[in-house]
Amino acid sequence: MPRRPKNTPLNNPAQVHYPQISESEMPLFSFKNFVDFLSNNFGVLFLVALFFIVGFLTGSLWTENQMLKNGSGGSVAGAQGPTEDQLKKVPKVTNDDHIRGNKDAKVVLIEYSDYECPYCNKFHPTMKQVMEKYGNQVAWVYRHYPLPFHTSAQRSAETGECVNKVGGKEAFWKFSDSVYTQVGTDGATALTPENLYKLAAAAGANSDKVKSCVDSGEMTQKVKDQMAAGTTAGISGTPGTIIVTKDGKYELIPGALPFEQVQPLLDKYLN
Repeated sequence: MPRRPKNTPLNNPAQVHYPQISESEMPLFSFKNFVDFLSNNFGVLFLVALFFIVGFLTGSLWTENQMLKNGSGGSVAGAQGPTEDQLKKVPKVTNDDHIRGNKDAKVVLIEYSDYECPYCNKFHPTMKQVMEKYGNQVAWVYRHYPLPFHTSAQRSAETGECVNKVGGKEAFWKFSDSVYTQVGTDGATALTPENLYKLAAAAGANSDKVKSCVDSGEMTQKVKDQMAAGTTAGISGTPGTIIVTKDGKYELIPGALPFEQVQPLLDKYLN
């Protein structure tokens, strides 16, 4: 059988000719091209991002609405919930807290809440019922936990802190009660700055001073610090209420439970 010569192109790679691509035909990947792409397609990219955000918010609100219809409360932790050791990391109650009732009570309920949260709105009357039932045997401490997908929650919480600064603790509680009442009727539309300032004035705080306080941003970090401390103690949703007893017991009220389910949790520590 005849043999192929040694120097044919198939046996000598150096002699293989590959197609040449001119410089003008080579694709150019550069920062300038990327910027040009963004500029030329900004409208499309903006609409895609907008649809994504609207879809996320709509899905969150739909989920909340369905859970409320089914009577389930907000999730405040993982499937197993925080351990007692984790709950013990909750900051001690001080005179700087918003306290309703006897601060030296045998049982203190520390609620982490969100003015815009429908579960918190459902739970607020439960906590008022607790205070009516138990009086000075318990104390209700309110702390802020504005969820990031509630677009009015952070500013509303800061407004509450400014009401407290300008009008005092009584004004804070009147303001908070009225916020939850209006949100229960009108939804998040009740949380416009203009309406919140009206509620602040009705609660006994100077609305101009409250507005100045909010606009300055001086309460922003305070609200964020409260939320961070709640997270450290095992809270991850609202309402998250930690029962703290005088003899060092800690227990979580899991979500927006009705009074009939909260009562036995308290009775075991009070009786």
